[in-house]
Amino acid sequence: MVRRCLELGFAAAGVTDARPTERAAEFSRWLAAGKHGSMHYLERHAEIKKDPALFLPGAASIVMVADQYAIRGACDEPMSEGNQPQGKIARYARGSDYHEVIKKRLHVICDELRAQFPAEQFRAFVDTAPVMEREHAARAGLGWIAKHTLVIHPRLGSWLLLGGFITTLRIDAPAAQIPAEDHCGTCTRCIDACPTSAITPYSVDATRCISYLTIEQRSGIDPDLEPGIGDWLFGCDICQEVCPHNSPRALGVQAGSANPAYTPRSVSLPLLEVLAWNPEDRSRDLSRSAIKRATLAMLKRNAIIAAGNAARSGTIHPEKLTPRLAQIAADAGEDAMVREQAERTLGAL
Repeated sequence: MVRRCLELGFAAAGVTDARPTERAAEFSRWLAAGKHGSMHYLERHAEIKKDPALFLPGAASIVMVADQYAIRGACDEPMSEGNQPQGKIARYARGSDYHEVIKKRLHVICDELRAQFPAEQFRAFVDTAPVMEREHAARAGLGWIAKHTLVIHPRLGSWLLLGGFITTLRIDAPAAQIPAEDHCGTCTRCIDACPTSAITPYSVDATRCISYLTIEQRSGIDPDLEPGIGDWLFGCDICQEVCPHNSPRALGVQAGSANPAYTPRSVSLPLLEVLAWNPEDRSRDLSRSAIKRATLAMLKRNAIIAAGNAARSGTIHPEKLTPRLAQIAADAGEDAMVREQAERTLGAL
């Protein structure tokens, strides 16, 4: 099974039994503290996430896979020069939408297995299903869950996207499969580097995380967190950028290669252009991108925050930005959240 996953281009794969989570109490405390923010679907499906048998009755095994979207020591290409400030995009979203890229191959495997075992059930998932993907990935030998809560593969690092399928078929793990030991040790680089102080050891407060704020939060962002967002338009890579396990010197080797599907179309977007987008522009430019997770209003909100930070840092002169902000703030046809963000940023400038 693992061999077939690797034949289809996954960077790593493993098998685990479909037993309930060992982190149920921890997950419940995290939810009770409100650290999931507005991601209410996590509450609605909390019990299903805790037990794979509630996701697929009779579940016996879980096959986990990982796609590599960047390599150790990955560096950003120079951002385009010019008069416009740029908004950075998290590396995973710079190429094709990983949901489609991963699930297409998982469906191939599931279809092959259904043909061999017609009495069994197979259900693929990539990120959106109520499944504890990271815990199952760790059990399947794909790495350890690190202090920043992402899975780190001992050889490949953490630039990985997870997916898998759950089945009623009993699949044995390969004899060579060994769970990875936690090698975070006393390191706190990810915690220290987070601009919004979202990370504590082995936990992330989503309500402070730049990725959550720019991708998931549908309402206005706390002004106190805006400076920490910096020039990020969609997502954030800082905790992975500073991780020593993503260093090109880690273990003294350059391991793995990124799946070509994630070859970046661009590392950033011109912020003032995003502010001028209409729905058709967004659909055209993001049709095959994971960035479409964010609504047009959210992207404009993020762009205003990033542009305001650029103006305060001297990357762009405020006079090049304020006329556009004033226009947005006065536009009755613009989304209310976007108008309010423009007003607040304009006032701060």
